[in-house]
Amino acid sequence: MKLPSSFPLVKHQKLGCGAVNERSRHLVSTMAEPTNTPIPASTPVPASTPRSSSPLQQYSIPSLTPNATTATIPLWPSTTSSPDTATGKPQRPIVLHIGDPIKYNPDTYAEFNAAFEVIRPPTPERERNELIRALKEKRWGHFSAIFRPFWGTGGEMGRWDAELIELLPSSVKVFASAGAGFDWADTKLLGERGIIYCNSGLAAAEAVADFSVAMIISAFRHLPWCMNAATFPYLTSSSDARSTFRECHARATAASHNPRGHTLGLIGFGNIGQQIAAKMGNPAFGMKIAYYDVVRKPAAVESELRATFYEKLEGLMKVSDCVVLCTPASADGRPIITAETLGYLRPGTRFVNIARGSLVDEEALADALDSGVVRAAALDVHMDEPSVNERLVRMATGLGFDDRGQHPGRVMLTCHNAGGTVETHVGFEELSMRNILRVLRDGGEAVTPVNLHWLREKKGV
Repeated sequence: MKLPSSFPLVKHQKLGCGAVNERSRHLVSTMAEPTNTPIPASTPVPASTPRSSSPLQQYSIPSLTPNATTATIPLWPSTTSSPDTATGKPQRPIVLHIGDPIKYNPDTYAEFNAAFEVIRPPTPERERNELIRALKEKRWGHFSAIFRPFWGTGGEMGRWDAELIELLPSSVKVFASAGAGFDWADTKLLGERGIIYCNSGLAAAEAVADFSVAMIISAFRHLPWCMNAATFPYLTSSSDARSTFRECHARATAASHNPRGHTLGLIGFGNIGQQIAAKMGNPAFGMKIAYYDVVRKPAAVESELRATFYEKLEGLMKVSDCVVLCTPASADGRPIITAETLGYLRPGTRFVNIARGSLVDEEALADALDSGVVRAAALDVHMDEPSVNERLVRMATGLGFDDRGQHPGRVMLTCHNAGGTVETHVGFEELSMRNILRVLRDGGEAVTPVNLHWLREKKGV
């Protein structure tokens, strides 16, 4: 089994509309069925923020290659269903498009629009109360799919729970969304109603893995300390800039290490976990790869990535020099990283979270950082987004050593950015359309379903 391919850009070519679409075709053609449930990336839910907003409302695509021209993609108007005069039924399946118009894949959208009657409700109709009213009224008829191609829009109604799902017409067969996360929808209930939920985790995997590499390096080299010491004194009058620079230059060396030869412990070994392993375990970084997952991966995957499997989380935590959390949110909402599991670590271990904020007891992590059990940490996601834990902020931004002798800048904090690249959004859009085309037009299997087990259980398979 091969590791899921990365998504290279079209080389030596100015990136016009055709190039964007050609890259998207390559992306989907290289996507295989994920070896396990993909890592969550970002979905707006109450009291949370997305990993990255969809690009701002604009009609020009920024250049992705040197000296390239800017491509402009026209936006199509929403369409309404044209019923057959004899039967009163739509001539084509209706797709309910929630969120922004298509921006990046015009050729695929033309194919999509030819196959389906696409209805895109305006933003006010996507607000929860109005959406409930519209579903009760059957305002959009017997639609067959829900299509959410972007992140920052299309989530205005909040979580797709029983209140919304039970109002869906029986004609709905597939729900395809941007993002890898799917805790914004009750995928079990959707499956029990015969609705396939498809995420777009494959499109985000490379961006999140790349971001993880930066965070792992930060945990070993204490980048927040180095960056703060070079910049913060010039923004405040609280310390002398030169002495702060000299102190960091002199003392950071003793706390810093190369990643090479250290053990990287991955909690979760899906698409993103495997890409992190491929990047950090290769000769360039030379880390030893270990992982824990509820499902052990095939021997071929382990061999290719030189990865060692641990049946229990405790075993992985005990051997790791740096732990990366890259697994879906817990079904029960409970954290995986707690005072108990942090207690398995050897003193001085590093920790990175690019999964979900709900998976980490942040106060327990702050305690572990205070005690030295965790030497450094990096978090892209947070328990109470958009708020960030104040203890972790202090550890990320200080300039002086604390009363325990701990150096400043031990934590890197970012704003749920790991999956947020233009390439990711190109893939989200393309993959969401391809999932619906596969199921409704071609009568085939979805590319990235996440809840087929619930459909099979209902059918007694």
